[in-house]
Amino acid sequence: MADFIGLIWAGTISGCLYAMGAVGLVLIYKSSNVVNFAHGNLAGLAAFLVFGFTAGTFANLSWGVAVVISLAIMVAVMAVTYLLIAPLVFKSDLTSTIATLGVGLIAQGVTQLLFGSNVVSLDLPLPRWMVELGPIRVSSYDIAVLGVTALAIGGLYLLIERTRIGIAFRAVSANPFASRVCGLNLRRTHMFSFIVAGLLGLIASLLIVPTTFLSSTSVASFMLQAFGAAVVGGFNSLPGAVVGGIFIGVVMNLLSFYIAAEFSNTYMLLIILLVLNAFPQGVLSIRGGARV
Repeated sequence: MADFIGLIWAGTISGCLYAMGAVGLVLIYKSSNVVNFAHGNLAGLAAFLVFGFTAGTFANLSWGVAVVISLAIMVAVMAVTYLLIAPLVFKSDLTSTIATLGVGLIAQGVTQLLFGSNVVSLDLPLPRWMVELGPIRVSSYDIAVLGVTALAIGGLYLLIERTRIGIAFRAVSANPFASRVCGLNLRRTHMFSFIVAGLLGLIASLLIVPTTFLSSTSVASFMLQAFGAAVVGGFNSLPGAVVGGIFIGVVMNLLSFYIAAEFSNTYMLLIILLVLNAFPQGVLSIRGGARV
């Protein structure tokens, strides 16, 4: 039982990271019907930018300054990403989705060109401490993940619910045609979702890397779990992305511990297949209803 509770806690922490990645995917899909398969590679590039500004590749800056500069660069990168596929968005959802695969390959190529294919480490500037609460070991990293996730998701909620661009995003998500007839700028809304998704990807990647390593493909591989979380929660539901992320984190942790860790990709595929058959619109779709 002690192992089980500890696994639930560790899975919840991992699930928070999956949730942030899934929210980025859902944001883009809700506004433009595009599944952004470049999400992981762009997030990996963002993490490498922070590494480059702190490890001497570009400069030897403090961690906070490097993150701010990387955030600004990612705003530009995501804006360019949308501009590249914008002509396709209004023609075909499938074509624009396939185009994101090309963008992802470009992002991976740029990462390898600038930083090489070597594995590097990127740690968070956190004090190292751990406290045991019964069977649960709580570390400074765990607190950081929970705190940053709460701030990011809470900030996004306020942005969508209390700002004009957020209201436009909800309108476009509900009915793009009616939104255009009412004079809303769909391209501006699409750009908003791409930029916010890119910033969430950067935050998630910075929290992911300390648990593993940083390479041109490591973050993209991790973001596959975020894709599974988006499927579980439903690509049309932002709350569902959060629920799906935590669900994936906990279930994958339990399966890896009690069965075999080397079959993690198999577990993910089975979960996706089961959810798509039982809840094609996501696990929260059973509530029914829609907001208009």
